[in-house]
Amino acid sequence: MQMSFLPKIDRRATQKRVEEALETARIYKQIGFVRREMKNTSVYEARYHDATNKTIDAAADRAVWNVDKEEEIRMFTERVERAVNRLGKKEREIIQLRVSRRQSFDYIVAGEVGLSERTYTKIKAGALYLHVLTFEDSC
Repeated sequence: MQMSFLPKIDRRATQKRVEEALETARIYKQIGFVRREMKNTSVYEARYHDATNKTIDAAADRAVWNVDKEEEIRMFTERVERAVNRLGKKEREIIQLRVSRRQSFDYIVAGEVGLSERTYTKIKAGALYLHVLTFEDSC
């Protein structure tokens, strides 16, 4: 029996989560952050003539959200890039090729890298697993 100190993971859920993180980082690098605009339509709600002591500053709320969310996505993208850069040369090449060609299939990337599909799949699975571990370490 071989002992392993690595945690057991749900491979499908992990792969989905890692690919979503890589996709978010790719989109941010390509188009940047898309800011939310102010709505010009007024909101109709019941207004009672009592003092509610409630103030609404939609412009400030939107501005704060834009700044906070942009910083959050920028930091997230930096963490993803650091995690990818910690991978080995072959793993990093596979992940970068796979992410840069969003509509590409695994067998196409395997051919470009010069690996059989089986070897490519093993290296990619290991890279995704290592990516999760290094990504969580960089948090």
